[in-house]
Amino acid sequence: MSRLWIKNPLALLAPAEAAGGLVVEQNRIVEWVPRGAEPATPCERVFDAREHVVTPGLVNCHHHFYQTLTRALPAALNQELFPWLQSLYPVWAGLTPMMISLSSRLALAELMLSGCTTASDHHYLFPQGLEQAIDLQVEAATELGIRVVLTRGSMSLGQDDGGLPPQSVVQSEAEILNDSERLIKTHHQSGAGAMVQIALAPCSPFSVTPDIMRASAELARRHGVCLHTHLAETLDEEDFCERQFGLRTVDYLASVGWLQAGTWLAHGIHFNDEEIQRLGAAGVGISHCPCSNMVLASGICRTLELEAAGCPVGLGVDGSASNDGSNMIGEVRQAMLLQRLRYGAAQVSHLDAWRWATVGGARVLGRTDIGTLDIGQQADLALFKLDEPRFSGSHEPLAALLLCGAHKADRVMVNGHWTVEDGCITGLDLAQLMADHGQAARQLAAR
Repeated sequence: MSRLWIKNPLALLAPAEAAGGLVVEQNRIVEWVPRGAEPATPCERVFDAREHVVTPGLVNCHHHFYQTLTRALPAALNQELFPWLQSLYPVWAGLTPMMISLSSRLALAELMLSGCTTASDHHYLFPQGLEQAIDLQVEAATELGIRVVLTRGSMSLGQDDGGLPPQSVVQSEAEILNDSERLIKTHHQSGAGAMVQIALAPCSPFSVTPDIMRASAELARRHGVCLHTHLAETLDEEDFCERQFGLRTVDYLASVGWLQAGTWLAHGIHFNDEEIQRLGAAGVGISHCPCSNMVLASGICRTLELEAAGCPVGLGVDGSASNDGSNMIGEVRQAMLLQRLRYGAAQVSHLDAWRWATVGGARVLGRTDIGTLDIGQQADLALFKLDEPRFSGSHEPLAALLLCGAHKADRVMVNGHWTVEDGCITGLDLAQLMADHGQAARQLAAR
């Protein structure tokens, strides 16, 4: 493989020693070039980045790809989490394998075009005929060339058991655990550079039994994979845990063996001071989902206290039925704005938001090989231009991308390969994908 010099960027999210650009060889960053200098070893290829702001590829820590099919669905508008779920579960029960393939490709394409290079998805619906959903997601990610952490979700408590979803989408403990182990053995890659990883993700305390939480934790430990779930998203969930188990959410997490490094939680809003300290001491990660939390009026995550306590903090666009978009660079801006509302403008800078979207997200997913532009890291990059009217008159490029509202990347590199060039995904007929996806969305809503 030839060496590529990404030369003289307009700005980059890296130390000043790299002001002259980065050298990529095979799938890694191998050299920083000082301003005005040349690479130590000649490069066969050069990309002139004088108009580009270069950042590490953005890391999305929480999503539900299938929900791109139910954006702005009238039956679910203007509701909070529990009634919102009750409106949508019967619709999602009609998902088909074709719908999973299309929604996964569409969500991943949308993420890539917004600068995302690593995406985690939380799929937990397995009606009859949809048993291969995660396998279909692996196919979609491999086709597009994006790095993924796909979580094998699960629900075992249907309406007959006091849960929210219809019985048609829940599974038995044996079905859940057997398929979880199959997926790990079939698809999970470990070590630096892994393109596909599997994690285990019972949906939430109100959708699975404690036995499944414990068994999933044991299976994850045995195979060296991570654990993921929704937790402390709403006060309704807190009330449910106290009624059902006699425990607050963090106490429940500890009781089922999840209070440990390698666990990450979606939302993590309603923790008290003592719980934040316990989560930090255990190294539990948090995926802050600002847009979703605003749409459903769930609350505001206490990111600064969580980080100070020792929790890795990243960002997630969450499902496109609660966010209604999968735009990662837009989520970074929203995180900065929402956290300023909590802590004040002087306490949350654009660099804090960039940290959550890059190295913070990598740490949440247990990765040390992505999230920065350091030498030796995987060559996952996002390149943005400031050539739209919204940026005219701006001064500090990294701040301008967020404050002025960037919404698309010009180029994206994953694993040393350009996956987005001139704002288009290499080899993808996006118009045809959108047409097929839109038709599938109409079919699902009509069931």
